[in-house]
Amino acid sequence: MIWVNGSVQATIAAADRGLAYGDGLFATMRTSADGILWFETHQARVNDGAARLGFDWQMGTALCQQLTDLAKQYPHHCIKLLITRGVGGRGYAPPCHSTVTEVVSVHPIPAHYAQWQQRGVALQTSTVRLGHQPLLAGIKHLNRLEQVLIRSQPLAADVDDWLVLDCNGKVIESSMANLFFIKDRCVFTPSLAECGVSGVMREQVIRSLLEHDYSVDCVSFGAEALGDFDSAFMTNSLLGIVDVIAIDALKYTPSPITAHLRQILSLTL
Repeated sequence: MIWVNGSVQATIAAADRGLAYGDGLFATMRTSADGILWFETHQARVNDGAARLGFDWQMGTALCQQLTDLAKQYPHHCIKLLITRGVGGRGYAPPCHSTVTEVVSVHPIPAHYAQWQQRGVALQTSTVRLGHQPLLAGIKHLNRLEQVLIRSQPLAADVDDWLVLDCNGKVIESSMANLFFIKDRCVFTPSLAECGVSGVMREQVIRSLLEHDYSVDCVSFGAEALGDFDSAFMTNSLLGIVDVIAIDALKYTPSPITAHLRQILSLTL
């Protein structure tokens, strides 16, 4: 179930800049019986990412309709949208004129996500660290080699995902999700000013916390501060909200705040 520029199972040109240079971005969106969750936010985020990369592109009516129709056909699935600058020939410099390539695919939600939501997850600190590039920070761009290296490492037994630090030892994210930490009624999430992906679910969680009078701070802190928090959770559009019950030797107690968030955002199991 793959569409390229609206055509089923079409191919991508060998000279496409997404293949040659990772010149593009992507979004993963969860569908429900009511359509794509937070579709307008996904749309705005993709448009913003394209603008930051210098693409002359915004999500058009035909693509929006395709995504909407697919959501109706495939509720409780993942729709992935991948955008590249298109064919550009050899050389890093982008062409003066190019036609953006739009790739849409539909996938089942991984079965183990429901198990994670029930029991929580344990994280292990990765030895692979993220480099700094403020011009790309926050964007879900196609240059994901750091994540490939991270996920190529073998996890210890009873560990579910990696905790990822930046090159200065600051906590950034997991290999696949944004992180939040709780102390009393105060919620903290790592700053993504230098690197990392700013997810749509992260935005929804921050907005909901503020609307319900919780304190939320985007802060920069090192791994040595992880023991200062009582609870932790991670988020992405497919996972929803999942409690983090351990990071390396540290143990965390699930917070009532995460249950409240699931209720606010209609993510209750």
